[in-house]
Amino acid sequence: MCGIVGYIGSKDVVSVLVEGLRMLEYRGYDSAGVAIVRDGRVDLRRSAGKLSNLESVIVAQPIAGDYGVGHTRWATHGRPTEENAHPHRDCTGRIVVVHNGIIENYLDLKHELQLQGHKFVTETDTEIVAHLVEREMKGDGLENAVRRALMFMRGLFALVLISADDPEKIVTVRNGPPIVVGLGDGEFFVASDIPAILNHTRDVVFLGDEEMGVITRHGVSFTDFFGRPVSKATQRVLWDPIMAEKAGYKHFMLKEIFEQPTAVRETILGRVSQDSGRVFLEEMAISEERLATVDRVTILACGTSWHSALVGKFIIEQLARLPVEVDYGSEYRYRHPIVDKRSLAVVITQSGETADSLAALREAKREGACSIAICNVVGSMATRETEGTIYTHAGPEIGVASTKAFTSQLVALYLLGLRLGQVRHALSLADSRPHVNALLQLPLLLELALKLAPQVEEVAARFLTRTDFLYLGRGINYPIALEGALKLKEISYIHAEGYPAGEMKHGPIALIDERMPVVSIAPHDAVFEKMISNMQEVKARGGSVVALTTRGDDKLWSILDRSHDFVLELPPAPRLLSPIVNVVPLQLLAYDIAVRRGCDVDQPRNLAKSVTVE
Repeated sequence: MCGIVGYIGSKDVVSVLVEGLRMLEYRGYDSAGVAIVRDGRVDLRRSAGKLSNLESVIVAQPIAGDYGVGHTRWATHGRPTEENAHPHRDCTGRIVVVHNGIIENYLDLKHELQLQGHKFVTETDTEIVAHLVEREMKGDGLENAVRRALMFMRGLFALVLISADDPEKIVTVRNGPPIVVGLGDGEFFVASDIPAILNHTRDVVFLGDEEMGVITRHGVSFTDFFGRPVSKATQRVLWDPIMAEKAGYKHFMLKEIFEQPTAVRETILGRVSQDSGRVFLEEMAISEERLATVDRVTILACGTSWHSALVGKFIIEQLARLPVEVDYGSEYRYRHPIVDKRSLAVVITQSGETADSLAALREAKREGACSIAICNVVGSMATRETEGTIYTHAGPEIGVASTKAFTSQLVALYLLGLRLGQVRHALSLADSRPHVNALLQLPLLLELALKLAPQVEEVAARFLTRTDFLYLGRGINYPIALEGALKLKEISYIHAEGYPAGEMKHGPIALIDERMPVVSIAPHDAVFEKMISNMQEVKARGGSVVALTTRGDDKLWSILDRSHDFVLELPPAPRLLSPIVNVVPLQLLAYDIAVRRGCDVDQPRNLAKSVTVE
C-alpha cells in the first residue's frame, strides 16, 4: 500500500512532492524518495526509514527542477533499504518509475532482461518496469514505450513514470490500485490518494482499471492501454480531505466493503513464496526457535476481531496442530488465565488502541507469554507492547462497522497458522504450497462475491421491515453467522442473533415463525447436509430462509420456496478460506438494510471506531 505523488507546474516541485508524501505516509513508512528532472538530467534523493529521513537528506543535498515524482514505501519485494527505495531507474538512469502493487511475473521478466544485458541493482519487482520501458523506447514517446511494456507485465499495479529523454511529461497507469489526477491552474498532479493533492486542487479525475493518463504542462489526455482515447469526467471535490476519500461511494462502509479484494491482496503481498510455499512474517520479530517452543495459543480480541479470532482457532489448530483458546479481551483479566512462557498470546485489534484488548494482552505478558499483535495501525499501542506484529495493511477504515479490517485479520491469521505449522514441522513446505496458492486466489474470489450485490439488494428490500433475524452456520463458518448478526445489529438497529446451527434445537428454534428470516451459511463442505436439515426445520415452522451456498448446485431449491426464500451462490472456496468469502454478502445485506431504513451507516448510534475506555 505504497504512496505515490507526481507534479508538473510552476510551484517548488520538491515542496509539493514532500507535502504530498506526508499526507500519504500512512500508506508506508519504511522508505521514501523523490526524482526531479531539470536541464535534461534526473536527480534522485532517497532514504530508508520515515519521511523525515528523506527530508534531512534533501536539506543536506538540495535539489530543484521542473517536474518530478515521489514515493513512500511499504516493503513487499526487497528489504527496506535506501537501495530498494523508490523511485527506480533503468540502466541509463534517465527513466524513472514509482509503483504501488505487484508485478507477478517479475522474476521471469528479470531473467529475460538480464539475458538481454540489463543490469539490476535492487531486490524489487518495480525495477523491471524501468528496464522494460527502456527496452521499448523507440523514439515515439514515453507513453507508447509504457504501453508496449505493459503487454509483458502481469499483476495489479499503479505506475507513474518520467523520462529525461521525453521531457515535460508524466505518464501514469492504473491496473488495480487507485490513481487520481489533479487538475490545477497551469499545473497538474497525480497521486494514489486525494489527500496528497487536496491542498492544491479540488478538480480531480479518477483513472479506471487499464487506463493511462499522459500529463504535460498543457493538459492531460486519457487512453486505455492500447492508446484508444477514453472520456473522463472531472469531479469537483467539495468536502474535506477525509470526506474526499469516499472516492464516489455513498458511504465509507460501502467503499470499504468493495476495497476488500485490494485489502486482502495487500495483506498477502511479500509474505508468501508461491514456489517454495514459505511464509515470511519478518515484522513478527520473534525467532523460529522461540515459536517452536510454543505449545498453546491464546487469542484475545473484542467485537468483530473476536469473531476473526474464532475463525483463527479453526485455522491454527488445523495448520499448526496447536491448541487454541479464544478469549474476550474484556473478560480475560477477571479470571486467573493459565498461561506461561510456552504460551503465545495473539491480540487482534484494528486500531491497536482497544483498551480491553490491551489490558488482556498485559495480563498474558505478566504471566510470561510470548506476544504478537494483528493490527492495522502502524505504531499503535498494541504494536509497541508486543514482541512482534502482523500488520494487516488494510488501509484506513473509517466506517465504524468493520469490514475490510475483518477480512484482512482472517488472512493474517491464516498466514500465522501456516508459519506456526512450518516452524513446528507440522506442515511441510510441499504441503504448504496448495495453501499458499489458494491464498493468492482469494482476491479474485472476493471480487466474484461482490458481484452478488444486486441480488443482496433484493433480499434487503424483502426483509427490511423485520424486527428479528437469526443467523446460522456450522464449523468454521459459525463465527461468520455471529459476525453477520453483529453487522446487522450495529448499523440497522435490528435485533439479530448468530448461532452454531447445531444449537438451534437447544433454544433458538422457539423463536422461529413466519416473521423470522433465517440466514443460513451452507457452503458445500462436510456439514452441508446437516445445514440442509437445519433449513428444513426452519421451513417446517414457517420461517423464511436466506441461504449462502456454493455456486452450481440446485439441491437447496428442493426444500426452499422461490416466492419466500433466497439463495445466494458464491464461488467455491477452500474450507479454511471460505469464511472470508462468505462474510461479504452478509456485510452487503447489513449495509443495504440499514440504508433502506435511513440509518447513519458510517456513524451508527452509540458506537465508536476504537473503544479506548473500559
